[in-house]
Amino acid sequence: MEFRVDRRSGVATYLQLVTQVKQALRLGVLEPGDRLPTAREVVEATAINPNTVLKAYRELEREGLVEPRPGAGTFVRRSLSRPEAAPDSPLRLELAAWTARAREAGLDREDITALITATVDASFREDTT
Repeated sequence: MEFRVDRRSGVATYLQLVTQVKQALRLGVLEPGDRLPTAREVVEATAINPNTVLKAYRELEREGLVEPRPGAGTFVRRSLSRPEAAPDSPLRLELAAWTARAREAGLDREDITALITATVDASFREDTT
């Protein structure tokens, strides 16, 4: 797993790490038993403070998603993935095709992300009313 940090996002760096691990768990990129990069590896790749990495890992541990093993590292305890999100699932294939059409129509990453976020938000608002 490789972390990406957006210093201009306004989102706390440790929360960006937590979100990326959760996304990897949802997409099946990380599975139970997998080892997360060490704090040192993350610091070397992202130039962030080691305490920030440790804070993210503690949050993931508090949520029961990972567990530290002294001398061995931090390991995934449970997955968040669902078959419907697998790389070969019909829903994911439909979304990939839609994204390709959106790009062909001239939308960039930010446009597509904004459109998807607005659509998802509207859908969940409808569910609560």
